[in-house]
Amino acid sequence: MITSATLSKPSEPTGPTPLWEWPLAGRPHVLRGFAPPAQPWLAGHRGVDLASSPGTQVRAAGAGTIGYAGPLAEREVVTVLHPGGLRTTYLPVHPSVRPGQAVRQGEVIGVVQDLPGHCQTACLHWGLLRDHFYLDPLLLLGHGQVRLLPIWPSTPG
Repeated sequence: MITSATLSKPSEPTGPTPLWEWPLAGRPHVLRGFAPPAQPWLAGHRGVDLASSPGTQVRAAGAGTIGYAGPLAEREVVTVLHPGGLRTTYLPVHPSVRPGQAVRQGEVIGVVQDLPGHCQTACLHWGLLRDHFYLDPLLLLGHGQVRLLPIWPSTPG
């Protein structure tokens, strides 16, 4: 008796699902990188600007809870609170979510608004904070520049 068997290729290991993803589809072009000020009260660029166009869907970079969704300084902003004291910010974004709402990684939280001024063309400003310290959001994706922060709440005396 002769039988034939079909051998299937073993499935490729997919590895763990990343905890973070780009807030825009694909891998958007970074128009302007993170440039923290020398002192917290000085001017700086506390996030990254991602190339976009008005109406583009904005997604939560990670799972969390909406902390704020609404107007702030003549534009609309969405803030997502994540475990470990992390907070991601997205602006200018017309929100499709409300404060207190749980969101999954990749869930649409709003659309990019057409507000001139911050960028030459439409863009999404994506920020990251741990407590009150601004960090480079590209670190969430394994990119960006590492910046060491003190472990104490204020400058030691």
